[in-house]
Amino acid sequence: QVQLVESGGGLVQAGGSLRLSCAASGSIFSINAMGWYRQAPGKQRELVATILRGGSTNYADSVKGRFTISRDNAKNTVYLQMNSLKAEDTAVYYCNALLTYGSLYWGQGTQVTVSS
Repeated sequence: QVQLVESGGGLVQAGGSLRLSCAASGSIFSINAMGWYRQAPGKQRELVATILRGGSTNYADSVKGRFTISRDNAKNTVYLQMNSLKAEDTAVYYCNALLTYGSLYWGQGTQVTVSS
């Protein structure tokens, strides 16, 4: 099993920045990929960014050039640096981890609110 704890959400003005953190514990050596997703009120959860074990990254078109996913292996933590935030980035942001044998784990989510 893997436990994921997100932090770093909050209220920010449009154009501002936030950095989200996702600390993983448990069977971390079984993690193949980690990602950030978000869910706005009344909408489905959507992919924001992913990072694979080998370091490859992938981004939703809506955040390319503004968001950066990275990781610190020593701290077992994945980050999401969010710059040039827009009102439409307002959502609950969730971290997930995909394990080698296919299990998927989610964090509890952290609220990001961007005021226009």
